[in-house]
Amino acid sequence: MNGLRVVILAQRLRDALFTWFVRGGFAHVGRGSRILLPFRTGNSQHISIGRRVLIGPQSWLLVPVADASGTVLEIGDRVRMNQTSISAVSSVVIEEGVELARGVYISDHSHGFTDADTPIRDQPLIRTEPVRIGRGAWLGQNVVVLPGVTIGAGSVIGANSVVTHDVPPRCIAAGVPARVLRNLDP
Repeated sequence: MNGLRVVILAQRLRDALFTWFVRGGFAHVGRGSRILLPFRTGNSQHISIGRRVLIGPQSWLLVPVADASGTVLEIGDRVRMNQTSISAVSSVVIEEGVELARGVYISDHSHGFTDADTPIRDQPLIRTEPVRIGRGAWLGQNVVVLPGVTIGAGSVIGANSVVTHDVPPRCIAAGVPARVLRNLDP
């Protein structure tokens, strides 16, 4: 066995042990799911992770309000993500089999920025609307999904897109802001 293989096996063991150790801090972690290090989270008791989910390294799952009620961020079975940031105060649902490429950012809220004397991070939230990513959708690298968006099942969002409005099922959308380019069904 060569050195690279030993290191990879050691990383897999480390990540499996980490996932096992932290699973009790989440609302739910399904069987066969793995969280790869490094990983950041906040208020994980409001996050539910389905079965056979892969949360890649440098991902960040955040519920910024500690007094949220119930599950605020729901990740379905067989979802894969890598270097993904998700921030949820109301409701973010990622359905089964969704693929999130590197650098995806999803948020169901946005801060106000009208008071010039107050840092934006300290201004109140002005928009909070649920986000849903439909079953089997694929979001390309560096996609941003804004509050109130539903991406339909089986849709593809092109790299570097900013999704500001709903995308129907089985479509390809891309751009800033993202717009539907074509339907995947004949």
